[in-house]
Amino acid sequence: MTSKNSSAKSAGTYASKGNPVYIIALTLVATLGGLLFGYDTAVVNGAEQSLVELFITKILDPANHEYATQLIGQYRIILAICIYLIILIISAQIVKLLGSKKGGITSGVLFLIATIWAVRFLGKDIPTEGPELKGTADVIKGFVISSALIGCILGGALSGFISKSMGRRNGLLVAAVAFLLSAIGAWRPEALNIFGTLPVYSFFFYRVIGGLGVGIASGISPMYIAEIAPAESRGKLVSFNQFAIIFGMQVIYFVNYFIAKQGSHDWLINEGWRWMFFSGAIPAGLFLILLMFVPETPRFLVMKGKNDKALKVLDKISGTDNSPRVLEEIKATLHEKNAPWLSFGFFVIFIGIMLSLFQQFVGINVVLYYAGNIFRNMGASTDASLLQTIYVGAVNLSFTVVAIFTVDKFGRKPLMIIGALGMAVSMICLGFSFSTHHEGIVALIFMLTYTAFFAMSWGPVTWVLLSEIFPNSIRGAMSIAVAAQWIANWLVSTSFPIMNDNQRLIELFNHGFSYWIYGLMGILAALFIWKFVPETKGKTLEDMEQLWKK
Repeated sequence: MTSKNSSAKSAGTYASKGNPVYIIALTLVATLGGLLFGYDTAVVNGAEQSLVELFITKILDPANHEYATQLIGQYRIILAICIYLIILIISAQIVKLLGSKKGGITSGVLFLIATIWAVRFLGKDIPTEGPELKGTADVIKGFVISSALIGCILGGALSGFISKSMGRRNGLLVAAVAFLLSAIGAWRPEALNIFGTLPVYSFFFYRVIGGLGVGIASGISPMYIAEIAPAESRGKLVSFNQFAIIFGMQVIYFVNYFIAKQGSHDWLINEGWRWMFFSGAIPAGLFLILLMFVPETPRFLVMKGKNDKALKVLDKISGTDNSPRVLEEIKATLHEKNAPWLSFGFFVIFIGIMLSLFQQFVGINVVLYYAGNIFRNMGASTDASLLQTIYVGAVNLSFTVVAIFTVDKFGRKPLMIIGALGMAVSMICLGFSFSTHHEGIVALIFMLTYTAFFAMSWGPVTWVLLSEIFPNSIRGAMSIAVAAQWIANWLVSTSFPIMNDNQRLIELFNHGFSYWIYGLMGILAALFIWKFVPETKGKTLEDMEQLWKK
């Protein structure tokens, strides 16, 4: 490489003369955050039926009227608190975008609406029987099963602040501790109930803590990797984070299946599901230990004025010949340490938010969280449904590898458009297979093709784009997109049981209705990518700043 070509390289390519083994090692440690992301969110798939039978469906028995009153009453209070927290997060983001005056007025309106809703919601009579009680049980089921997502929203929103104030590495340490606490607390929510609630809501809060770790890791892990990766392979290395997420899911699918085979159905309902959650303590502990040995990213060190430390890291990453030049390039793009998030206009924020929303609105986490439930709707037994979930995980993992090896070759936009259209067709066909009572192998095939299209596109490539599109000086704005993603995830995951178990919709469409909604979202996602999203293949993080300035 000539000096001329070398000087033309920007900071994103600073591994060209560095130590690739060192970069891979740092990437693998960071991707453990992704592995725990997948492990922690998918573990509930195996425990869903047990949790529902143990804690929720017994309220339908008139003999448990007092328990039903407590369960529903505490649900309403906790939901109201969650809504206020979510509005607080949204308000903080609005103030950051619009300023204290306009943002404060908008936030005040949101809190007023929430207060009016909360007064009416908390004052409603508690249902005691019939369809209304059954509908309430379905709503609480979705609320408890998706409990981790409340923490994900909080963690995702805080990830930008944490990464900027504490650092990328220390942020991942916080996530690791949250994963560990959640695994232990969800294992024995009755014995470790420090919340003064029913045991099911003790479980809920420990899952929220785990979700906090997921949200933080979801924002910081790809950021860490992007900031230590060369531009020509950054898409591949950031995609390893998605591979780790899917690998974590596949591991827990096997763990769930193995645990379920260890005892009877009654044992699984009362005891087996606990060990599914506790198993997460092993990767969480390993993540915590390994993080002690990785450095902070050069960009964060420069941001904090620690240029000497940054140079030492760059020596290993880019080589001693390139590191001084790379250091100067990083300093040049970080001169605005506290740049307003609208410095490059609202369009870049809009793209980040919409990428996140569409990634969830296509319905992927319905498949990941409720796969066992979906397969039971197809007529499978508990063991068979868990085994079929492993098939879904295997397809997800395999096609994520396809994305890793094509994202830097074919680009981001082609993969995203093809994937969105493929998911749309698969979901629409899956809906028709249910509505026409062809729930066997045909429905399974559509489920697997849907998963394959997601895994090769919107799964990993969304995170690649989110890690690339935000310029260095407003990188914290990525937290808006991450928070939006988790809010959308929560909405989709809590609404699915309501639609899927609604008696009227079952009579009309036999569980098929919700899949048509997700199919429509796939079509809209493809149009959005085609019309609005720029191609980022081969561009450095510093190049993105120039792109948005234009």
